[in-house]
Formats: sequence, structure tokens, C-alpha cells
Amino acid sequence: MPQEFDIVIRGGQVFDGSGAPPRTADVAVHGGRIARIGEVAETGREQIDARGQIVTPGFIDIHTHYDGQVTWEHRLLPSSNHGVTTVVTGNCGVGFAPCKPDQHDILVRVMEGVEDIPEIVMTTGIPWNWETFPEYLDSLQHRRYDIDFAAHVPHSAIRVYVMGERGERREPATPEELQRMTDIVRDAVRAGAVGVSSSLHLGHRTVQGDPAPTVGAAPGELLALARGLKEAGAGVFQIITDGFYGGSDAKAQMDLLRQLAQTSGRPVSYTLVQKEPYEKMYEELLALMRDACAQGLPIKGQVFPRPVGLLYGLELSVHPFRYHPSYVDIHHLPLPERVAAMRDPQRRSRILSEQPQHSNPLYIRLVSEYDRAFELGDPPSYEPAPGMTLVERARRQGVSPAELAYDLLLRDEGQALLLNPTSNFVDGNLEAARRMMVDDNTLVALGDGGAHYGMICDSSYPTSMLTYWTRDRADGRVPLEWAVNRLTHRNAQAVGLHDRGLLAEGMKADINVIDYRNLRLHPPRPVYDLPGGARRLTQAADGYTAILVDGQVTYRGGKPTGALPGRLVRATRPAAAAAP
Repeated sequence: MPQEFDIVIRGGQVFDGSGAPPRTADVAVHGGRIARIGEVAETGREQIDARGQIVTPGFIDIHTHYDGQVTWEHRLLPSSNHGVTTVVTGNCGVGFAPCKPDQHDILVRVMEGVEDIPEIVMTTGIPWNWETFPEYLDSLQHRRYDIDFAAHVPHSAIRVYVMGERGERREPATPEELQRMTDIVRDAVRAGAVGVSSSLHLGHRTVQGDPAPTVGAAPGELLALARGLKEAGAGVFQIITDGFYGGSDAKAQMDLLRQLAQTSGRPVSYTLVQKEPYEKMYEELLALMRDACAQGLPIKGQVFPRPVGLLYGLELSVHPFRYHPSYVDIHHLPLPERVAAMRDPQRRSRILSEQPQHSNPLYIRLVSEYDRAFELGDPPSYEPAPGMTLVERARRQGVSPAELAYDLLLRDEGQALLLNPTSNFVDGNLEAARRMMVDDNTLVALGDGGAHYGMICDSSYPTSMLTYWTRDRADGRVPLEWAVNRLTHRNAQAVGLHDRGLLAEGMKADINVIDYRNLRLHPPRPVYDLPGGARRLTQAADGYTAILVDGQVTYRGGKPTGALPGRLVRATRPAAAAAP
């Protein structure tokens, strides 16, 4: 044992990630690993005073989309400043590998529509110095980041790689093509992919309105992917089913998930939300999943602890008037000039009298259905008091919801934000989200970092989990040790990352020191720092005293230190020091 440690965190309340009650202890770090927990007499080259604060494992977000961002950037915002120290990317069947040189445009179109990443960001930022998925991982091997990441191999990219334009057009795959898909998944997982992902979600479309290549894929094609996991003997299967836009009922969805688990012999997870007009489907899925798990099938629902929805703002991708012709005429103006133009009574009248016009029916829907939208505020409230939706406020004021939305968007010189909850808020509260979240067969996830740059900023959910669900909610709170477990060890185990997610000797030294009493979330704000000067949303938080990745402090007091110890994690390769 060394006479001096790299870092000693002194006197914090240690929540070790197991779900056990906390204890007051020191945590010593050496060589990127946790060396001792308890009373540490030895010194550290750096000492962090954690008295009166909590100490947790670094958080693990298993549902992100940093596939492109990891090729051009070293800081994985907006996840890394919220205590997240490991992310899994490549979810929902979309990504950038495998890809042949003449297929770049296809995958860019898919990602632009499905994940709201501007075309200029991808064409400017992505180097495309790979073709196969193993080559994609190799291209990232020596890059450094402020957090670790692992990656799924995505179904859309596989389909286009194997089938070309036929895959983009969603034509059926031949038996030979299915075998090639199996081979690609097997080889990707052997090279270090954490698993394979897919999407049947009818809302996943290009900007032009065409469904993503995987939408409508036959069960046999999905099972071909699952066979790749079986042949690799490793990996997980992540999928969005087709149940929330008029697709399959709960039983049909669970039957497919069962088949995937049985064929692959590997864990399967899927997106689970509450959505109209199927507001009770999540309860059916929970019950069916309970039965499947009781039979030994490793199926989990990925759930989100806030409303899933879109942020509306004049600086963001969408708002209720984004596609009204009289607004489109001024959309190119700088924000101050646009705000001034919108305040003109005649233009206001014209915009309010018009209907949105766009070739993609989903985009029309995104800006037309906002009855439950509400003002986000500062600090942001993701579960406002009853009566605070646009419809309810407009009724009290004797105006239309559109008129109220128009005026609210002009507040704060056009920087005000509305949240339009499309899921998890059907009842006007988060009780459905709570019921999903506390179920034994769910995982807290769906941060979506690296995507939806101009309409969603959900990567801050770990901060909401701690502040709102364990501290500030009036009732229905969850124990802090339970929440820490859900953000750390449970997610690490779900995707096979067994060297992290626990504070225990020998484990990876990914650690948060948090001023829990003063932890506070700020509203999302746009910044223009993507390739090509494009916009993305970030969200700050107060209270993260120190964030450690691999034993190095990456954030101190919410500010980056410049340390970049994060790296690609090849999931199937043995860790240097696994947990006992």
C-alpha cells in the first residue's frame, strides 16, 4: 500500500452505489482505482474536504447519442458536468458505423431527422476515417475525453451497409443479407461494442419525413441481430418498439422482446414511457415484463424520471410558430431583431392566424400539439403545480393557448423556454414516471446526450433525480441511497461494465463529491460551439464539488479542470481490475 495516495476524499457521507445506507468515511484513490474506504491516516497528494457532503460513484447513462461528438470533441457535454462519468452511445439503431464511403449522406440524413443533429455539424465534424464498426472503435482508441464511453453497433447503419439504398428504402432483407447482419453484430461485439441497438419507432423519420431504415423491420431481421450477440457470447440488445404511434399492443411488443432475449441469450432493454392515447400501456408492459423476468428472461424497461418532451424557444429548433409562413420570413434574423419583429402587432396577428407548413407530418405534429406545454422557469420545474399548463392558464386569462405561448416566448428578450411534454405527463404530473421508475425491472436512463441539440436537454436528469426525487418533491420521494444505486451500480451491471458503479476497493475511481444541500439545476441555455458554429443546449448545475474520472478531477466546483482521463471502453475486453 502506498505511503501517499493520489487523492484522499475526507469525511464525506459515502453512498457506495449498492443501495446500502451511507456511512461517514474517507476514500483514498491511487493509480485510477479506489485503494481504501474507511479511516485513512495516510496523506494524499491532493485532499478533498467532503465533510457535510455526499460521495457517490460516478453516474452511468446507458442511453446517449455521442457517436458523432466523440469523433470531434473531448468534452461530452451536456452529460459530463452532471456527475456522469460513463455513457453508452449508439442507441436507437442510429449511428455512423459501419458505413461505406458512398453511404455517408444516408446516415447523415437519418441522424439529422431522428436525433436533431444539424447536417452541417456532421459534415463538418465527422472525419469518416473508418468503414467497419471495429475500424470506428479503432479510430477512437487514442482519443481522450472528460468521461468514458462505450458504444452499441446501430441497426440502421448495419442495414444500409449491407443493403445499400434498398436498406434505406426499408425493403426486406434476403437470407444472405440477414447472415451478413449477424456476422457484423458478432464481429462488432467481439471488437468491443457493448451491444446492438434498433428502433421500430414510427416517429423516427428523416427531415423529409421518410421513416428510418429500421422502422418496419421484420422480426426475422431483428432476430438475425440477436443471433450475432449469441455467437459473440456477450453484449446487450437495446430497442425502441413500435407501440406508441399506433403500432403493436403491449403483448405483441413483449412477445418480440421475449424472442430477442431467448434468441440472443443476452439482456434486452427497451424504452418505456407513458404516452397518449395509450396512457395505460406502460402498466400492461410492466406486468408482462414482470412475468418474463420471473421466467428468467433478462428484460428491462429504460425509463426517464422527468417528462419526455420538447423544449420550445425562439433560439431552439422548434416552437409553436416555427413553420408559420409569416414567422419563417423572419426566422433568419438575429434574435433581438426577430423579437422586435414579432412584437409588431400586425405580424403577430398574421402569425397567429396561420397554420404550420412542412413536408414532414411529424414536424407539423411537434409544433401543433402543445396543450400540456408549460413555462419551464428558473430554477426549472419539470412537474409544475396543477393549473399551470398553457391551456389552463389561457383559459383563466381569456386568451387562446397560441396567444399565450406567443407572449411567453417573447419574455426574457426571447430567451424564455416552454416544455411540451409528449410522454410521462399525461395525467398532469409525474406519478406514472414514478411508478415506472420504482419498478424492480426498470433502469433509469434516456438522457439522449449528443442528440436533439436544439430541442431537448435531458442529460441533466441525474441532477433532477437527486434534487427533486430525493429532496424537493412534496411527496413520493425516494431514498437517496436508492437513487444513487439506480444511477450507478444498477446501470453498470445492466450493460456489463463490472469495473465501475460501486465505491469499493479495487473498483475504478469514478467518483462524485456533491454538496447535496445546495445542489441546484439551472435552465437549459443554447451555446454555439458545435462544428460550423451550430447550436446546442447545455445545462449548468451548482453543487458538484468535484467529479473524478479514473482518479483524476475533471470538474471542480462545476468548472472543467482540463483533465481528459476518459476513453473508449471496449466492453468485452476484461477490465484491468474487476470488482470482487
